[in-house]
Amino acid sequence: MSDTAAGFPAQTAGPFSRFEWMLAGRYLRSRRRDTFISVISALTLIGVALGVATLIVVMSVMNGFRDELLTKILGLNGHFTAYPIDQKFTDYDDTAMKLEKVDGVLYAIPYVEGQALASGQQDSTGVSVRGISAASIDKLKLMKNGAVLGGWDQWDKSNGVAIGQRLAEKLGVSIGDPITIVNPNGTNTPFGKTPQIRSYPVNVIFNLGMVEFDSFYVYMPMKPAQSYFKLYEDVLKPGVTPPGPEATDEEINAAYDRNYQATAIEIFIDNPDNVAAVRDRIQKQVDRPLILYDWQQRNETFFSALQVERVVMFVILSMILVVAAFNIISSLIMLVKDKGSDIAILRTMGATRGSIMRVFAITGTAIGVGGTLIGLALGLLIASNAESLRSWVSNITNVPIFPPEVFFLSSLPSKIDVGEVTFVAILALALSFLATLYPAWRAAQYDPVEALRYE
Repeated sequence: MSDTAAGFPAQTAGPFSRFEWMLAGRYLRSRRRDTFISVISALTLIGVALGVATLIVVMSVMNGFRDELLTKILGLNGHFTAYPIDQKFTDYDDTAMKLEKVDGVLYAIPYVEGQALASGQQDSTGVSVRGISAASIDKLKLMKNGAVLGGWDQWDKSNGVAIGQRLAEKLGVSIGDPITIVNPNGTNTPFGKTPQIRSYPVNVIFNLGMVEFDSFYVYMPMKPAQSYFKLYEDVLKPGVTPPGPEATDEEINAAYDRNYQATAIEIFIDNPDNVAAVRDRIQKQVDRPLILYDWQQRNETFFSALQVERVVMFVILSMILVVAAFNIISSLIMLVKDKGSDIAILRTMGATRGSIMRVFAITGTAIGVGGTLIGLALGLLIASNAESLRSWVSNITNVPIFPPEVFFLSSLPSKIDVGEVTFVAILALALSFLATLYPAWRAAQYDPVEALRYE
């Protein structure tokens, strides 16, 4: 049958006319005999909303997790670590000054580091002991502002140590309590090396919000750390005769100059992603031979695993949207079957195939748009209050959610990326629209004669 009926010309409006929107709206609203189809449509809308919200929340938490780890790790370790080549690192102060003059370098921090055993009143544990000066601590804002007990005043003259809050709890110590540090590489004797054992008072207890630093690192002033790890070399002063075997300690000290050494220099730059360009500048402008080890090399496996996990999680959670799209297809096919006689009557009254197709396309897309908007609102709300919701659920259930011992952070981070949120919304809308094409096309192919034959 043609697009006209009973000899009258078809009186049709243009595409996406008010008639098509009105008819799509009527199909979306529930009637008593269409309750089952409306329930399916409502469940489909909920499915789209949950898919969008889940994607936004998970991607925001993973973004926050990566940024927080990057901030914490680079807040103390630097973007480059410079190690000496061939000769001992006795010129670390001059080298640090040269490095800070390189374009793109914010500051350079010499340090001493070694492994040891720390013992307190309750327990013992392996630690990494790092020597650092007060001037360097002033540059490390994360460390400077992380003290919860004690302070950094007179740090270079204190001859004490700074430890993390978790390490202090494990050792059972507080401010003023001594901890014993044991280094197996001590003094050489005819019977081998004897351990280096010394006690230091706890002057600072810090909390950086990073489990690794709060439970594993012990900081002490630069000079005591160099002395403890024997990172120095006594050089006879020019024109001075070597002291005899019966010389006193005062005479020996007066005859020698002590040249202290550093383990390495932490280099902080203004743009963490610009390591290649800054590396070239350092190698050209600093004549001191150095091995430069950047943060991407140091944490390559870790951050690569995070990126892979992020992509895989996005693909897996996108399946929720795909399932919701299939629900849109099934609900529209059921609607088309149910409205077969209505479609036939509309066709005999002059409605074109394109008009019928647009009506059902609008119906299905409206479900997708509604679900996407609800999912956006829900996802942004949860992502913005992720830590508060985590704490509330943990308190209600008495179950630790996001334990810091596993995830290295003391809180649940979340960072909303506008670009990713936009991509998720576009993906949901695109899938919803594509899901409407086949049912809408089938509706447009209805033959009015066949549809009305048994009515």
